[in-house]
Amino acid sequence: MKALISIDYTNDFVATDGALTTGEAGQAIEAVLVQKTQEFIEAGDFVVFAIDKHDQSDAFHPENQLFPPHNLAGTVGRELYGSLAFLYEKHQSDATVYWLDKRHYSAFSGTDLDIRLRERQITDIYLTGVCTDICVLHTAVDAYNLGYRIHIIEQAVASFDAQGHEWALRHFKGSLGASIE
Repeated sequence: MKALISIDYTNDFVATDGALTTGEAGQAIEAVLVQKTQEFIEAGDFVVFAIDKHDQSDAFHPENQLFPPHNLAGTVGRELYGSLAFLYEKHQSDATVYWLDKRHYSAFSGTDLDIRLRERQITDIYLTGVCTDICVLHTAVDAYNLGYRIHIIEQAVASFDAQGHEWALRHFKGSLGASIE
């Protein structure tokens, strides 16, 4: 069984005026990311929207010192970007679509993602979203450590750091045994 995990494709990470935007690199993957997400939904596969949720007043969260405020709860910046928002709206009540609030880079850290994947007997995960070398990478490392087969949809991941993006793609394949598709 397989699942698609769509990571942080939000206004703050993708829109031109986003708080921590990947800009054109993130915007360029929209069509492929939405197409792949639609394919998984239509096939009845499990689709997870793993989205950062932050509180600027949280003095204990290290990202509040590393990055400008982003994906703050209740803001437009945390909403899905572009046509992915419309796709989610259309299918959010489907039994196979799941919204996952995450506090850390990895979609597995401090969430019930592993439980939800295992109860569906999922063995293969397909990753899309941003940033390739941060949240996508950390999710992939945790997936590897939990024994999942990892697939990276290359044309559906992006970063604000081109060198970090390329390094992460090599790392996925060379160190995690991921399939780059």
